[in-house]
Amino acid sequence: MILVTGGAGFIGSNFVLDWLVQHEEPVLNVDKLTYAGNLNNLARLQNDVRHQFVHADICDTEAMLSLLNKHQPTAIVHFAAESHVDRSIHGPAEFVRTNINGTFSLLEATRTYWSLLQENEKQVFRFLHVSTDEVYGSLGLKDAPFVETTAYAPNSPYSASKAASDHLVRSYHHTYGLPTLTTNCSNNYGPYHFPEKLIPLVIANALCGKPLPIYGDGQQVRDWLYVGDHCTAIRRVLEKGKPGETYNIGGWNEQTNLDVVHALCDMLDTLRPLANDCSYRAQITYVTDRPGHDRRYAIDASKIERELCWKPAETFNTGIKKTVQWYLDNQAWVADVQSGAYMNWLEKNYNQRDGAMDTHII
Repeated sequence: MILVTGGAGFIGSNFVLDWLVQHEEPVLNVDKLTYAGNLNNLARLQNDVRHQFVHADICDTEAMLSLLNKHQPTAIVHFAAESHVDRSIHGPAEFVRTNINGTFSLLEATRTYWSLLQENEKQVFRFLHVSTDEVYGSLGLKDAPFVETTAYAPNSPYSASKAASDHLVRSYHHTYGLPTLTTNCSNNYGPYHFPEKLIPLVIANALCGKPLPIYGDGQQVRDWLYVGDHCTAIRRVLEKGKPGETYNIGGWNEQTNLDVVHALCDMLDTLRPLANDCSYRAQITYVTDRPGHDRRYAIDASKIERELCWKPAETFNTGIKKTVQWYLDNQAWVADVQSGAYMNWLEKNYNQRDGAMDTHII
């Protein structure tokens, strides 16, 4: 059995679904079920005995240790995190609590559990920490992409909290010998992406006739990674990665935010044309940029390609087509998450400028 934290969130639920297609090994799925945790993401596993869900908080060290001792997992894949830059600016405390203190609590529970394993079990066990490229800071348009040895320079409370958690994980390997692995990924997109982020937000707003808000000039650059490719990469790192190492996971798909929105509008023009024959591009609205908005992120994924023989299967064009079609085919899921408490909070607390949500998730 493997233990997955945050397995009801966007990337976590995709990973759990993918894992159970590829493996017979069961999954213990631990999630606090905050606003972005959604058990509907896992609906097709309802009768799958290989999937066990536990509603728990990673900040509860005793609860985590109890689960570890009871279920004896051979690996932990740690997705659980607060991940939205805008929310970290408005309320950083929860990011410190979950991303730093929560990771510390989970590491402490894991260290105790691991120390009591038999020697052969210790050698097999892995703790895989899923992180973000935002820990590296911002790149200039002509700078080389981030590599695993790029110095950390986080620019938001979110990225600072993830950087701190990365350092904690690294320290537990070097201090205690815990067999850890860390991955730093670029912007994910795909099914079950909560509609506070750029791609699902634009799709949802477009179909509802709402403005499509773009921060600043829309020329911020991100490297886009289809979530299915990310799941494949995590499995490869878990199976073949060297303890103590970090692996950058990227899609080799740099796009400006404006180009992403244009691509979404053009695809919707074809797949769900407006009755008046206008383009969805007419709904684009430019809004005041976010404070400290990083200009560019880009991942050099050469190490994982070279050492673990992983490459993304999707281009941006193929991945975005799959994504748009999934949202068109799953409007009931979109309506359900948009009716939730957090989306109501957004409507109450965010004006149009703030509605141009961040473009990244972990």
